[in-house]
Amino acid sequence: MVKLVAVYRKPEDVEAFDKHYNEVHAPLAAKMPGLIKMEVSKIYGAPMGESDLHLIAEMYFESKEALLEALSSPEGRAAGKDLRGFAGSLVTMHFAEVV
Repeated sequence: MVKLVAVYRKPEDVEAFDKHYNEVHAPLAAKMPGLIKMEVSKIYGAPMGESDLHLIAEMYFESKEALLEALSSPEGRAAGKDLRGFAGSLVTMHFAEVV
């Protein structure tokens, strides 16, 4: 199993970001074919106090091939376009193998 991990830094307008993420982006991403599970974690701090992170989203797929197919699907492209529009400067994306 593999996952796509999106790490979001804290936006200037948290309320507007959360509204768009929850009402627009997450529903778009949830439509990607082959998606087994999507887990979103809201960061509330760090061992040393504050964190500059806001959210971590993890999207699980059966295989690397399934993940790549999902990203290149119409649904994956729509989610990517939306992501660049509202969080392009805030997000880093990572591929991870679940061990």
